[in-house]
Amino acid sequence: MPFEVLTMGRVGVDVYPLQTGVGLAEVTSFGKYLGGSPTNVAVAAARYGRSSAVITKTGRDPFGDFVRTALEGYGVDSRFVGTSDIAPTPVTFCEIFPPDDFPLYFYRLPKAPDLDIQPGELDLDAIRDAQIFWITGTGLSEEPSRSATLAALAHRAKSGRTVFDLDWRPAFWKGTAWADADQARTYYAEALRHTTVAVGNLDECDVATGEREPYAAAKALLAAGVELAVVKQGPKGVLAMDRDGSAAEIPPVPVDVVNGLGAGDAFGGALCHGLLSGWDTRRTVAFANAAGALVAGRLSCSDAMPTEDEVDAKLGEATTTPIERKA
Repeated sequence: MPFEVLTMGRVGVDVYPLQTGVGLAEVTSFGKYLGGSPTNVAVAAARYGRSSAVITKTGRDPFGDFVRTALEGYGVDSRFVGTSDIAPTPVTFCEIFPPDDFPLYFYRLPKAPDLDIQPGELDLDAIRDAQIFWITGTGLSEEPSRSATLAALAHRAKSGRTVFDLDWRPAFWKGTAWADADQARTYYAEALRHTTVAVGNLDECDVATGEREPYAAAKALLAAGVELAVVKQGPKGVLAMDRDGSAAEIPPVPVDVVNGLGAGDAFGGALCHGLLSGWDTRRTVAFANAAGALVAGRLSCSDAMPTEDEVDAKLGEATTTPIERKA
């Protein structure tokens, strides 16, 4: 049976401090968790009962074994998790300074195994048949992952829903910051041609379209070929705009932030669930927004992904009546 959600890209091990408000030099104990944005999205989708899998690669090491075991434990199919000999499985450390400072330290050099995905290794039938196929900007940052990602998108040819998480992380792109953004925009434009849903914050929308104003960015994403543009505005909430120009502004959900790093992945998994459930844009994005808030109030990412009942309860606590307007 086709997967309901198939993601592609980054995987690793998150090593998060169990003390907050202090730097890594002072931390004395850590927790180990499954990590990587598209991997976490697959985990979040599985938490809602969706059949999910991730296309990625680990190193040939014990952390690679941990990744596969963790995925299966979360109900995520690991059949497309390959092994690369170019480097060990990546590890990511963070520091936790609530409510809004969470520095990340990626150990992915000289190159992460998940960027070693080859076009010829892809199960193109599984990619084409999945109800939702999810890719990220990081997958475009280096070869051969870039060619593999674009080949997957071209083969899928917008069958089903294809989601592009704009996922701009400058550290993963080589060259000067200015050259990186220009280079990324070229590849982002190519990916957007094959995409039905685009999701990103204001910085990511700027890289993808050259627009930072939320409505202008959403319109630019739609002009690039997508059918639904979702623009995250941080404390100002989320803007979602459909192809017909109708827009919903979803206000933020109050939360006592513990660790904001997994909120976007929780948003993504919940967005997939709403799309698969046939909900309208307003309900889907409000649900995803609440899921993100829930995880922002928890320490880990993958372990913290909520159930539908938990998200519904969070929605019931908050005033999340969207503002409907015609753009």
